[in-house]
This record gives sequence, C-alpha cells and structure tokens, in this order.
Amino acid sequence: MEKLILSEQEIINAICVYVGLKKQVKPEEVEVELMYDDDYGFSAEAYVNGRQQVLIMANMIEAIRLWLAEFLNRDPYAAIKLILDDEDGIIAKIG
Repeated sequence: MEKLILSEQEIINAICVYVGLKKQVKPEEVEVELMYDDDYGFSAEAYVNGRQQVLIMANMIEAIRLWLAEFLNRDPYAAIKLILDDEDGIIAKIG
C-alpha cells in the first residue's frame, strides 16, 4: 500500500468534521488552529460558538482516522505520523 500524505488543510478539515460530530454542529462552524511545541508535541485548538477546546495529539489522530475511513475510503488503522515540515507546516504521513 502506498504512503499517503495529508496536508495541513486536510488535517484541519478532519478536525473540523471530528469536532463537529462531537459538538453536534456543522464542520463549517468549527475553526481550528494547529500547533507544535517542543515540550508538548502536536496539538490543536478548536473554536465552536466562541468556546475553545484543546485537542491533544491522540484526538488529532482520532480525527484523522475518521477522515481516512469516511472521506478517503482508506484503512483507518494504518500507521499515522504527524510531522512538522519546514515548507508544508504540519502534515500527516499515513501507511
């Protein structure tokens, strides 16, 4: 199986869908900011109706797994690695 790379925008889209399902709102109503910290690793902030929710890396992986299964028809249990790329920002390597 070839490796798949998800762009920063695709990761944001995945998190919007994930948070939308959890909060019972449309994905379009969710704003997401991806972050990386040397001490804490990857995380994201999601904003819904003016309220902030912090997602840790495990939540981000869960969102990507949902995206893989529901939108890309790919194996959601494939290996997922988040990477901080100098040019592309935060990306995910799948497979």
